Amino acid sequence: MKEQIIEIISKAAELDKSMVADLLEIPPKADMGDFAFPCFQLAKTLRKAPPLIAADIAEKIGDVDILEKSEVKGAYINFFIKKEMFVRSMLDTADVKDFGSSDMGKGKTICIDYSSPNVAKNFHVGHLRTTIIGNSLYKIYTKLGYKVERINHLGDWGTQFGKLIVAYKKWGRQEDVERDGVAELMRLYVKFHEEADKDDSLNDEARHWFNEMENGNQEALDIWQWFVDISLKEYKGTYALLGMEFDHYMGESFYRDKTADVVTRLDNAGLLKESQGAKIVDLEEYNMAPCLIMKKDGSTIYATRDLAAVLYRKDRWNFEKCLYVTGQEQKLHFAQVFKVIELLGNDWAKDSLVHIPYGLVSLEGAKLSTRSGNIIYAEDILKEAIEKVKEIIVTKNPDLENKDEVSRKVGVGAIIFNDLYNQRIKDVSFKWDKVLNFDGETGPYVQYTYCRCASILRNASYDENAEIDCGQILDEPAISLLKDINRYPQIVRDAAEKYEPSVVARFSMDVAQSFSRFYNADKVLVEDETIRNARLKLVALTAKTLKDSLSLLGIDCPEQM
Repeated sequence: MKEQIIEIISKAAELDKSMVADLLEIPPKADMGDFAFPCFQLAKTLRKAPPLIAADIAEKIGDVDILEKSEVKGAYINFFIKKEMFVRSMLDTADVKDFGSSDMGKGKTICIDYSSPNVAKNFHVGHLRTTIIGNSLYKIYTKLGYKVERINHLGDWGTQFGKLIVAYKKWGRQEDVERDGVAELMRLYVKFHEEADKDDSLNDEARHWFNEMENGNQEALDIWQWFVDISLKEYKGTYALLGMEFDHYMGESFYRDKTADVVTRLDNAGLLKESQGAKIVDLEEYNMAPCLIMKKDGSTIYATRDLAAVLYRKDRWNFEKCLYVTGQEQKLHFAQVFKVIELLGNDWAKDSLVHIPYGLVSLEGAKLSTRSGNIIYAEDILKEAIEKVKEIIVTKNPDLENKDEVSRKVGVGAIIFNDLYNQRIKDVSFKWDKVLNFDGETGPYVQYTYCRCASILRNASYDENAEIDCGQILDEPAISLLKDINRYPQIVRDAAEKYEPSVVARFSMDVAQSFSRFYNADKVLVEDETIRNARLKLVALTAKTLKDSLSLLGIDCPEQM
């Protein structure tokens, strides 16, 4: 219907269709029409007042088959679609398997760098944000037809591993590390810093061992690889709980043999300068601090490895975009890296490299901090959510089958939805009463709405091939629900354009709430088969849209709760 309206306006106003499409709006209230065309931007070229332009265009449009009416309100032309025609068009459009998908990304690749915990350190609840946001973006872009490479750029290289090797050799035991995993590695890391405060020579030892790693010392690399393997095993357990996977675990270490080429390129381009024995790229001209490339002892840092990663990914996948989902505190770092790539003569860097920042995480209002000890492990908070949901289910629905599986889907879904419901740049607070509420603006509420739809369809023995009389679903609650569902394809595109999963999360909430109003106003399982079939079709479309939109957030829907 939107395409037809665009065609009508374009023809009457003698405007390019793309311009009409950009200007066309969906009014905030039903009594303002189904579509609205503002004429403000036409005033300069047509040299007329916007209300006069609107009146002229409306007059040229005249009577059209698909319109009940069109009316001018100030500088706007409001279009009212014939309800039955809208419903038929909507059912034909939405009642398809791939509703909301697109081929706009066909033949294009997007790399997403996300999660990326630091090896030998606990995967805490703060890491959940990058993991959840990145996973949702992967699903959104995949739905739009892109080939997406999911990259976990592990923090698995650097001086900290020299520290850890020193700590393990001095105070560690193999059996303790094998038994306690990352917890023991963290204990050793903390122990190193406590002792280094008293004996600074330990820092020299740590630098020595990292240099040994960089130079290929087998003993150093064997210990380091052991640390990586132990850490990755634990991280994969958390990813499994979240229902997430990665295409590539390519940490900083993957690029260690590629950094020399980066240094050579920078040197040949005349970008490399010496500063206090270190090698830098001066970015003062761009109002940025210098980008450190090589320390004075000759070792590289994470910026060098990030530069190597960009060049490697572009060469291997020729990406349309490479997205980096990290905290906003890394804004300067990525601005420096992207600028250096651009200065190497890569103009594509301006549009293709994107840093996607997000806000902080707090638990019941208390900021999480490793140093202060106020730290919650991701696996613990996920398991606690699952356990709390199970307690609710045992109380409210003790006969429910598959309690453990349902508890996992609802508990994990609650954490994910709580993270993605607000704009990613905003801080996220975990408050259990809010996160697990089955009535508020939460994941469990949307999942419960889906379950209610699924239950209605089961009880009605719904026949998806039944003939539908569109005249039976023309009342305001039904039309309003259909209009909300109708937004889905645009919602998916908007979320991708803005790198903003919250657009999808809020859409799913709108549909759930709209369904609740419809369900309370229009009894579905009525005697009249014609009315029942029409209303069941709306229930089925709602269920399908909710399940699909939640899947884009990384949330599974149980069939019963």
